[in-house]
Amino acid sequence: MSTPSPASASPGPEPDFTNLIAELQHATGSVLSPRSLDERPIYGTTIYLASCPLDTRFGPFRAYIFQDLIDKHYIIALAHGDVAKAKTLYTRLHSSCITSETLRGCDCDCVQQLEGAFKVIAEKGDGILFYLLQEGRGVGYVGKARDRMLVQASLDQLSTFQAYAAIGLKKDHRNYENISHICHLLGITASFTVLTNNPDKVDAMKSQGLVVAGTEALEFEPSPFNLAYLASKAAGGHILRRPAETSVKRALPPEPVVPFKPHALPEAKRFIYSASYFLPMKPVDNEILLTDVQFKELFQRDAIEHYMVGPKPLVLGYQAIRANRFFVKIDTDNLTFFKNENPSDPIVDLLTTPYWFRVHVYYDIVTSQDFVVLTHGKPHIYDIPVVRLHSESLFNRFPLRTVENRDKMKFSVKHIVTYGVGAMLLLHNDGRGAGFGAHATDRMMTDSSQALSSDEAYRKIGVGYDSRDYDASMVLLRHHIPNEKIQMVMNSPASLVKKPEYAEALNRHKIDVEKWIFLEDESSRE
Repeated sequence: MSTPSPASASPGPEPDFTNLIAELQHATGSVLSPRSLDERPIYGTTIYLASCPLDTRFGPFRAYIFQDLIDKHYIIALAHGDVAKAKTLYTRLHSSCITSETLRGCDCDCVQQLEGAFKVIAEKGDGILFYLLQEGRGVGYVGKARDRMLVQASLDQLSTFQAYAAIGLKKDHRNYENISHICHLLGITASFTVLTNNPDKVDAMKSQGLVVAGTEALEFEPSPFNLAYLASKAAGGHILRRPAETSVKRALPPEPVVPFKPHALPEAKRFIYSASYFLPMKPVDNEILLTDVQFKELFQRDAIEHYMVGPKPLVLGYQAIRANRFFVKIDTDNLTFFKNENPSDPIVDLLTTPYWFRVHVYYDIVTSQDFVVLTHGKPHIYDIPVVRLHSESLFNRFPLRTVENRDKMKFSVKHIVTYGVGAMLLLHNDGRGAGFGAHATDRMMTDSSQALSSDEAYRKIGVGYDSRDYDASMVLLRHHIPNEKIQMVMNSPASLVKKPEYAEALNRHKIDVEKWIFLEDESSRE
């Protein structure tokens, strides 16, 4: 009798690779209960990098930092309460907005929604806020800035969605797939009450198999600078009623905006000058900036002292500053109450009088990053502009009890506005140029006593003290200052000593610092 050939033999049982696969990947909830502090669980395209506590004005949160392995953007999950055991979590999917959250811009409602979500989550007890680095609905700052430039050039006759379509962009380029990956890694099985005005976010969560129990709106009174933006969102399907009901009137930029086609800088072709537009910036410490003409017109009927008397003064003081300008310090609570009773009094306009900065956005073909330069005033050849290289801090975008980096931004803005001419370049790469992943890992290592200091943590991570590209920064600064003399804003003399690359770059690019302004002096007076 012949033996059956292998081809005709009956198939055996399928091999079981369960144990093999288990060796490859982490189980659900592995971020909350790691086998060691060096575990870096991955699920789908999402990798866990680090975690650390955050002390916010609304109570303690814990930040879990993840990164998408394809497009490399970060996602920060900010948890409050017991997210693994909760039956329902209050949540927000929040896309980053550098202009309102770092640069003090008031032409959108993003920072209000961010802080409003923190407040609601803390009050409810259990919740999680997903902070996604997807600027401008996923198109990045270059795309967002080109939209702003076109909208402002049209005098707000084009909506933000029409501008997106005109420059070849979809209404929304965001991707929310990382949310379900993070829920797996954090062991979240709860349903969600979503804090949003955007039905698309609810649909995105449902499409990933996440259970949405309900929604709650986060809506705030429009301002003259974000009314057009909010109206366009309402027309685009967001659940917003206030833009149609408000008595607020739209405000336009202080001068015309002329759009231009992107072009390389002749002196540094790595930089593509992509957009420029005006940013209305929230005043520092309620000190409103007025020109001599504005001051005289506002107080021609009633002298300013008239508003400084009584139990609820509207004006707390004023001072003349360089170039025939004035700072007028207002009491916002008293002035808001006064506005309700006297809406036509011109002084109530001080509540919505911003500092105007011009934003210049560049795309760097070397690093594939966006560079942002803010300028204020119109420099003459005899001016010595106040200049700041400001390092970004993603954590300082949140409502922390201590916001050292945000304070440095505020003090720098005040110096520039007081002088009347200046520039600020945003170094938006956290961790002294090593990136946000390195900064978050540093925070985790020092908080868990794996390192006694940031310097030790950086040595263990394997990066130097300072990785920032100062040469690139100096090239862009030279493009925006009238001559080689500047006044440079620095954190402290000690920080200058620790960063010799900074001074060396200034020398290489022939920038003469006539005066150093140290921010530690302001901090000590706070």
